[in-house]
Amino acid sequence: MSDIILRDATIKDAQTIYNFIKELAIYEKAEHEVKTDVETIKKSVFGNNSVTSVILCEYKNEPIGMALYFFNYSTWLGKNGIYLEDLYVTPQYRGIGAGKALLKRLAQIAVENDCGRVEWQVLDWNKPSIDFYDSIGAKGQTEWIPYRLTGNALEEFARN
Repeated sequence: MSDIILRDATIKDAQTIYNFIKELAIYEKAEHEVKTDVETIKKSVFGNNSVTSVILCEYKNEPIGMALYFFNYSTWLGKNGIYLEDLYVTPQYRGIGAGKALLKRLAQIAVENDCGRVEWQVLDWNKPSIDFYDSIGAKGQTEWIPYRLTGNALEEFARN
């Protein structure tokens, strides 16, 4: 674990971030849903109006994972929180502590910024990840149903 290094991503890491996004989508059986590209990542993650941050994880000077996140707000807590959009570690490096290191750093960022919580979602079939999250003390939330308004439905609703 001493060879694991975490650092904030820069615009020069856009290709690496894109590669991780694609790898994650393949793992989640949803590669066809990835619509972004390297140039879009440069603009959306590193542009002037970005609300997104990325922590990269390197092992022996090779990027092996990332945590992509942004701040949100809880009206009930009256505090900001962090939403972890993607946590990803390349399969051959799982089990060396990279995922735990990324989540621990994210928890530190949350505490440093007086956040009330860190939240994320996991696919219900992803037992290895669920077991990992349970092992660090995270609790699955079953009472809330995620909703999404996207694509044509989003555009149509916005117009009408």
